[in-house]
Amino acid sequence: MYRPRMPKRMRFTIFRQLAAAATAALLATFLAPAAAQAAVPRESKPVYSYENAIREAVWVDTGLDLDRDGRHDRVAVDVVRPREAAAQGRKVPVVMDASPYYSCCGRGNESQKKTYDANGDVVQMPLFYDNYFVPRGYAFVGVDLAGTNRSDGCVDVGGRSDILSAKAVVDWLNGRAKAYTTRTGTTKAQATWTNGRTGMIGKSWDGTIANGVAATGVEGLKTIVPISAISSWYDYYFQQGAPLYDSGPDALSDYVNSPDARAKCAAVQQKLVDGAPRTGDWTPLWTERDYVKDARKVRASVFLIHGMQDLNVRMKHVGQWWDALAKNGVERKIWLSQTGHVDPFDFRRAEWVETLHRWFDHELLGYDNGIDREPMADIERHPDQWVTSKVWPPRGTDTTTLRPAQGSQAGVGTLGLRQGKGTETFTDDPQRGETDWAAHIDRSTPDKAGFITKPLTRDLRLSGSSEVTVTATPTTSTAHLSAVLVDLGPDTIRDYAVSGEGISTLTDRTCWGLSTTGDSACFKETKAKTADVDYTVVSRGWADLGNYASDRKGVPLTPGKAYTITLDLAATDHVVPAGHRLALIVAGTDKDLIDPPSTKPTLTVDLSRTKARVPLVGGAHAFARATAGSVAATPETRPLDGVAPPRTAQRIPEGGR
Repeated sequence: MYRPRMPKRMRFTIFRQLAAAATAALLATFLAPAAAQAAVPRESKPVYSYENAIREAVWVDTGLDLDRDGRHDRVAVDVVRPREAAAQGRKVPVVMDASPYYSCCGRGNESQKKTYDANGDVVQMPLFYDNYFVPRGYAFVGVDLAGTNRSDGCVDVGGRSDILSAKAVVDWLNGRAKAYTTRTGTTKAQATWTNGRTGMIGKSWDGTIANGVAATGVEGLKTIVPISAISSWYDYYFQQGAPLYDSGPDALSDYVNSPDARAKCAAVQQKLVDGAPRTGDWTPLWTERDYVKDARKVRASVFLIHGMQDLNVRMKHVGQWWDALAKNGVERKIWLSQTGHVDPFDFRRAEWVETLHRWFDHELLGYDNGIDREPMADIERHPDQWVTSKVWPPRGTDTTTLRPAQGSQAGVGTLGLRQGKGTETFTDDPQRGETDWAAHIDRSTPDKAGFITKPLTRDLRLSGSSEVTVTATPTTSTAHLSAVLVDLGPDTIRDYAVSGEGISTLTDRTCWGLSTTGDSACFKETKAKTADVDYTVVSRGWADLGNYASDRKGVPLTPGKAYTITLDLAATDHVVPAGHRLALIVAGTDKDLIDPPSTKPTLTVDLSRTKARVPLVGGAHAFARATAGSVAATPETRPLDGVAPPRTAQRIPEGGR
């Protein structure tokens, strides 16, 4: 996801399709099992020509007129599909990437853009998807979102135009929408070459569109593969009233709008300005762009990929989307890396291509290749070292209440199961952030309150989303809060805080699919970029204290009055090793990650009314064993088993969700 301005630490029941021969083989299994089983396909093979593939463009009618030119907006759709399958009358499934970036900024680590021949047909399609999947019997479809590249309309940043322009393409692929052979002509184009079974994929904004289209429940969308994707646009720009950027969706729209859209879309731009006030209050604009609320409509399976240190599209998007999908019984799979905003093609290339191939074969071709019976989650525990979980979060994970308490040194407290008492005080310093706080955790500093466990005697695994409830008394009418969980101890991690966000790009190339003169399947290799650290930020969350009564509307604070607010912390999966310590930090502005309030308040935290609810594998008993203590009170726990979010109760802001 491109940002016009970035913080400096952000360098963002399976359907089986069988062809006639496969159907006959399936029937034959009942008569001659051994022979028939050998005939049932388990993997698509590159048997079709990529060089001679059909390349064509159509314009799909969206039914909208956001640019107000008196005619329906049409979105440009570039198609690459196997010629031999068309000649045989064999209908093929579709891999689709709908993006605003095909002309303005490019896709992938090498910023590839679409290129065209003299007839206006695509020559270079960015990324490897067409090179790899078209020879294997898929069509690849690259959609220019409304208002971008060769499409009509306006970019409305995750709103109706973004989502419905992509949904219209799925409808066209399934015979429910109209398309034309030119942008303004009347000659219709029919998608008679496809069976309509579509899988959407994409990173960042592209993956966000996949989430949004899936949340419409559109028929024919069988699976989505959202990479580093947004699940609610409010949470991209704010968290519980705290602004994450000093700009809004209008700036992002302006960046990707085509020249034609810039000339026609002033009204849409103004709606983006008016609907996203810098107060951080929830408005109807955000309701329209919240896909989590519509998770019950999702019919497609979901293979989700995200970097646990993504400071652009942050892990909060993963936790709330994953939990909503799980609650609604959606088939799902997840990869969690140590990177920032990075595509899996660039941090685990060979395994990614193989896994994606098997996923699409299973979900779109119906091949019984076993991927649905494999572990649900792959998690990068150390650079290039991966583990799996049968379900995620793993069974036996309980939300466990940890409580901060005063220590022997002012400003350096303890973190355990016993309820604390007393207070800690800090003053917001917008020039300091989570890395400063963690680096000075063992001594008192005026800008934070820190609480630390004993050195662990056993590994302790956090898996899922946390929340921190804070009761604080401010000295001013505005105040921001940050809550951070930190693993204190030496480690080697992917260096997500610098350019590359955990990878280095090399000069050697490897090839993934077939090439033409104008579209190479060969891409620069990468390797992990690592850093030796003394601490690792595990999870973080922010809020405007003025949102204490509602996630959706802030109010001025009364200086000297105590307020209680619960901060949502991002989902994660992290093991704090034996010998390390787990820390909770409560502070004000997290430099470069949230914008500061208009004042610099001093806040006094009531420790008796402050707690962290953390998803621990093994729950409170695992924590007690790891800290060589004993459970002093009945622990507040609740099993997750890969389904429920770790909350004491679901907080429903006014207006519903």
